[in-house]
Amino acid sequence: MLDLEKILNKEQYAAATAPNGPLLVLAAAGTGKTRTLVYRMAWLVEEKGVMPDRVLLLTFTNKAAREMLERANEVIGSGIAGLWGGTFHHMANRILRRYGRHLGYPSDFPIIDRDDARTIVGQSLKELKLNSKDFLKKDVLLSLFGTGVNSKDTLENIVYERYNETAIDPGDVLSVHKMYEKKKRELNAMDFDDLLVNCLLLFREQPQILERYQEKFQHILVDEYQDTNSIQAELIDCLAGKHGNVFVVGDDFQCIYSWRGADFKNIMSFPERYPDTKIHKLETNYRSVPEVLAVANACIAGNPEQFQKELRATRAPYRKPRVAIIRDGYDQARYVVRMIDQLKYEGCKASEIAVLYRAHFHSMELQLELSRAKVPHVITSGLRFFEQKHIKDVCSVVKLIATPSDELSFRRMLELLPRVGERTTAKIWQKLGNRFDVMDPAQRDIVNQGVGVVARPLWQSIEPVLTDYIGERTGRDAGEIIARFLDVFYKGYATKNYDNADRRVDDIKELMLHAGRCDTIEAFLSDMALLTNTDTAQSSDNSFDNNASIRLSTVHQAKGLEWSVVIILWASEGMFPSPRSVDESIEGEAEERRLFYVAVTRAKDDLIICAPEMRRLRDGGVLFHDPSRFVNEIPQELLTRVYNP
Repeated sequence: MLDLEKILNKEQYAAATAPNGPLLVLAAAGTGKTRTLVYRMAWLVEEKGVMPDRVLLLTFTNKAAREMLERANEVIGSGIAGLWGGTFHHMANRILRRYGRHLGYPSDFPIIDRDDARTIVGQSLKELKLNSKDFLKKDVLLSLFGTGVNSKDTLENIVYERYNETAIDPGDVLSVHKMYEKKKRELNAMDFDDLLVNCLLLFREQPQILERYQEKFQHILVDEYQDTNSIQAELIDCLAGKHGNVFVVGDDFQCIYSWRGADFKNIMSFPERYPDTKIHKLETNYRSVPEVLAVANACIAGNPEQFQKELRATRAPYRKPRVAIIRDGYDQARYVVRMIDQLKYEGCKASEIAVLYRAHFHSMELQLELSRAKVPHVITSGLRFFEQKHIKDVCSVVKLIATPSDELSFRRMLELLPRVGERTTAKIWQKLGNRFDVMDPAQRDIVNQGVGVVARPLWQSIEPVLTDYIGERTGRDAGEIIARFLDVFYKGYATKNYDNADRRVDDIKELMLHAGRCDTIEAFLSDMALLTNTDTAQSSDNSFDNNASIRLSTVHQAKGLEWSVVIILWASEGMFPSPRSVDESIEGEAEERRLFYVAVTRAKDDLIICAPEMRRLRDGGVLFHDPSRFVNEIPQELLTRVYNP
């Protein structure tokens, strides 16, 4: 028999051994939520005699489910065999394999992957005669369809809000979706989102099947409940309808994924939907020093509509988190590099240092400085700044102006145009004599005729961007070139090709600021080459050791991870919180504050918050920033302020 009173702390023990009924376990950061879930499973099977196949464990990743089941197996051995454990989609798939025939699907219905979905969308576009570069790309459409399924809003509202004032006809988008759904049905196939939608539909239309699973699952355990969307929450509510033994673990302080469908109201309304709910709070933190936790408690207190919790430290005091008030992003980058050197000198491993930021473009200056200083770094939030396709696209124009013989840049730029592919650009380049001088009317005419009727108007809008600046090959304003290219062409291109076009445009605008500060186009291109070549050398060097590298990541990507030292970039008004997130939603500021809380609670020992005071603009002007409201809300005595370090 398990002696859980010795194994768990009082909070964990109370939650893991709570009597039957609806239970909401509010597990603050670093308080052992996984441990509590594992021992809840063990206690039900070992102590209460619940058969494992009467227990359902729902998680958001298969990896999380495997880890919990493996840990439970270590605790009670093979007695855990038979327990249903996996993702929501895994559960739905098992149920639909058995009962999908009630919805008209065979038991061996295919689940289409992303490539299959692209093919079906492509067929739909072709039949509707919308398969051109002037329309939304397949991945953008699929992302929209997924958003329509996983958010509280309808696809129609989402499409009209996003595209009503663009050249894209929202009605065409909805027609593609209707055709996509029709083709899937003809194939008796489901995509990933259909699994949840159809499982819920099955329960609604076939109450006798729902009753079987309500009877079967005597206990339901859910991990990361704050990240559930409306469909997932309703599935849980359906299944818990008979026994009411639903044990959900989550942290309303860490609900940061509303942009992908997570509904904050699910966890907040749980006690209303289950009036007999008993709430257990896990507040004893084993991760961070008390100074970091004091800052975390202070920053999240600004959100009044939440379940109030206060992290309590188990570790010995260390030192106060630092707030560095710095002149600008470039001084911030140099400061961070100095701090990394100092931390490594003090004995901190590089792999235990993380730099976190609200948006990917916030790290651009730092990536450049790390490359110059030859500091190994790994970016876990995506590609390095200059490796991103949209950055390479807009830079191709600058590179072609600087080097008319740059075939790769010529091809990249031209192939952005509709119905212009590799064969077309190869023919045009050959006719040009392997060099494009935009000031030569004859060469311009070759390109104009070569791109074809559909692409010609767009090419003619791009031409002045090149001709107006061709005399500036050794000049000063690469930022202006990029700005004009963005305005006349690339913003529209991004809207059609990327579901996150607004964030990619933000990246390009940051690139414009950096380019405008370079003395010459050549200086700007040298920065690009430095970063790209350093990245290539690191990735191709077999001796390159990720354990000797610091981590760069967005805060969203860092959730669930921890490091000895966390450095937060651009904790300045207008940067963090994100103005767009605050403006777009009433709940925006609250979620941004939760995001800042997540960043703070990743730090085990040391926290450094950087708050640059200004950003230099392309025209020589300056945009001033106050420290983030999240920084100013923290009592002064909890922080050490450093000015212009």
